[in-house]
Amino acid sequence: MKKRFEIDQIIRILAEAEAPGNSVAATARKYGISEQTIYRWRQKYRGFLSPKLNAKKPLSAENARSNDSSTKKNSKSRLLPRLKNSLIGKN
Repeated sequence: MKKRFEIDQIIRILAEAEAPGNSVAATARKYGISEQTIYRWRQKYRGFLSPKLNAKKPLSAENARSNDSSTKKNSKSRLLPRLKNSLIGKN
């Protein structure tokens, strides 16, 4: 059987079903799928909704380091090699 929904579509449907004021039943009817399919997708794609939240953590840690006065003095000298390494694929 051919897949009916791509992963990005599934993630969007799950987000819509979990939004306040929306029910799983109404979302399932809207897309012509069963409620059980939404629950199964929730189990299978559970981690796909959280990367947005996890992406903010390293950024806030980086911002905290950049607020340090000693870091501000050396930020260019430390940032340029890191940027260069990330662009050429070295970590």
